[in-house]
Amino acid sequence: MSSDRPYHHGDLAPSLRQAAREILEEQGLAALSLRSVARRAGVSHAAPYRHYASREALLADVAVEGLAELRGEIAQAAATPADRAETIVRVGRAYMRFAVRHAGLLRLMFGSELPNRTGFPGLTEATAAIGEEIGQAIGDPAAGLAVWATIHGLAVLILENVIDLGQMQAGMDVVPSRAEIILRSLTEALTP
Repeated sequence: MSSDRPYHHGDLAPSLRQAAREILEEQGLAALSLRSVARRAGVSHAAPYRHYASREALLADVAVEGLAELRGEIAQAAATPADRAETIVRVGRAYMRFAVRHAGLLRLMFGSELPNRTGFPGLTEATAAIGEEIGQAIGDPAAGLAVWATIHGLAVLILENVIDLGQMQAGMDVVPSRAEIILRSLTEALTP
């Protein structure tokens, strides 16, 4: 341990999660290790082990934080009373904004990097809460899961450049408004 990297840190766990998020968004999941997180947080390489037994445990906590943020954005989008179709569009737009701003985090939250999800009860609960929030917003839990699957699928297709809503030429800022057009078309097609 070098003298310029202290072992003790006042708010180590939150600092480690913040460092992990920065690495995730700037360099991607492959660059994220406990050692790189410690370096970014300015602590010794052993310090993360005081709070996290493994990289997976740190990633699970980062994912839980991201899920809580996404849930809050969904709740905020659905807070203003509207009919079901408009609520779906608002929730979808909020989801897309989150996906664009936090692409690496979204991939972590729902990707295969955390194969032992059941080993982290907080992660399982936070993930389920997304579907519950959407179901509550539109007044139908089963439809909430269908809406979530649709919105998330669209987000992934866009983030992976499988479909182009203009993001390849104009940038990712156009995604929420262009996704809104698709969601409006979908809700209109499904409305009797």
